[in-house]
Amino acid sequence: MAKDQKKNDVPAEQAKPQAAAPISKSKGRPAPAPAQRTVGPSGKELRGIVRLAGRDIKGDVPLMRAIVRVKGMGQAVGMAVTKMAFNELNVPTNTLIGELSEQDMQKIEHMMTHPVEYGVPVFMLNRRKDVSLGGDRHLISTDLMFTTAQDIEREKTAYTWKGYRFSYGQKVRGQRTRTTGRTGMTVGVLRKSILAKAGGAATQATGAAAQAASAAPAGAAKPAAGAAAPKAAAAPKAAPAAAKPEPKK
Repeated sequence: MAKDQKKNDVPAEQAKPQAAAPISKSKGRPAPAPAQRTVGPSGKELRGIVRLAGRDIKGDVPLMRAIVRVKGMGQAVGMAVTKMAFNELNVPTNTLIGELSEQDMQKIEHMMTHPVEYGVPVFMLNRRKDVSLGGDRHLISTDLMFTTAQDIEREKTAYTWKGYRFSYGQKVRGQRTRTTGRTGMTVGVLRKSILAKAGGAATQATGAAAQAASAAPAGAAKPAAGAAAPKAAAAPKAAPAAAKPEPKK
C-alpha cells in the first residue's frame, strides 16, 4: 500500500500536461519559427540581398566593395563614389550595403552613372568623346556591355583590321600569337603530327627492306655437288704503256 501511495504522489508541476508545439493546419507539421531580424553594426535592420545597378549583392558587403563589384566600376571610381555618398548622404565608408534604404540606393546609382555632376574629373570616365552620342559618359552594367558589342559590330561592318581580327576570333591589340591564342586547326600542331606519321611510315619501310635483304642470300639456289663453281669474271687488262720517245743526238 505504501508503494502504491508513493507512485500516485506525483508533483503538481509534472502532472500538468505540456503545451504541444503549434501545428500548421495545412500539412500537420510544426509551424516554422518566426524569422529573426538581422541587425547591422549601426543598429539598423540588415537586408539579405540588395540590388545595385542590376546586380544582386549580399547585404553584409561594405559599400566600397559592393560598388566595385558592378561592371564598369573600378577601384578609383568606386572610391570616389563612396566618398561622394559620405558627403551627400552622410553614409560612412564602412557601412554595410544592406543597411541603406531604397532612396539611398537610387541616389548612389545616380552617382555611379553621372559621376561628373558630383565633382569626379573627366579623365576617370570610361566613355570619353563618344562616337554615337558625343560628349563624355560613364557606362556601367548592361549599358557598357551593349555599347561594347555595338562598337565591335561597327568595326566588323567597316571591315577594318580590328574588325577582321574580331571576325576570326584573333587577338586585336597587336599581341604575339606564335605560342598563345592558338585556336582551331593550329598549323604547328598539325605539322608535327604529319611529320610523326611520315617518320613512322619511313621506319616501317626501312625495316621491311632490311628483312628482304637478309632473307635473299638464304633463299638463293646452291650449286649441286660435283658441279663446277662459277668462274669469276676476268679482270680487265691494263692498257699498254705508251713508248717513250728516243732522245735526239
